[in-house]
Amino acid sequence: MNPLNFPAKASANALASAALAAPALSRRMACWLYEGILMFGVVFIAGYLFGTLSQTRNALDNRHPLQAFLFVVFGIYFVWFWSKGQTLAMKTWHIRVVDIAGRPLTQLRALARYALAWLWFLPPLLVAAPFQLPALEVVVILLGWIAFWAFASRLHPQQQFWHDALAGTRLVNALA
Repeated sequence: MNPLNFPAKASANALASAALAAPALSRRMACWLYEGILMFGVVFIAGYLFGTLSQTRNALDNRHPLQAFLFVVFGIYFVWFWSKGQTLAMKTWHIRVVDIAGRPLTQLRALARYALAWLWFLPPLLVAAPFQLPALEVVVILLGWIAFWAFASRLHPQQQFWHDALAGTRLVNALA
């Protein structure tokens, strides 16, 4: 090993690890919140399309098929944009999603991330469902779980969300 190359290698490794560092939790959560706001538009258009095609007069008539349709629409939206590297909200907040090696996601990995991202919502909803709780109590439980899930990223060695760790993905700072 040449001692003259060691500082250059150390510097290159430091740059590579800095490039794969997780954005601040506050930025990731702001991006997450903005993504939720943007999803209202997706829900509106998809709901209108579903209602028109199924000729549904009352939204409660086809509630479960509508939910399944929205699940598929959300999946298409996120898998498409994540395999390109960023959603609109991620572009705004200069965040990219990559695999653990820093490469762009394949559609299969983006699909796995989409399925695992439901860990933000499903556990508290599944726990609350059998108890027929009032909507406000469900919202409180859901918000508590979201806060717990977000802060649990502090326990991950690279400060990544746990669904990203399970999917083999990571959020990184995007170059402006």
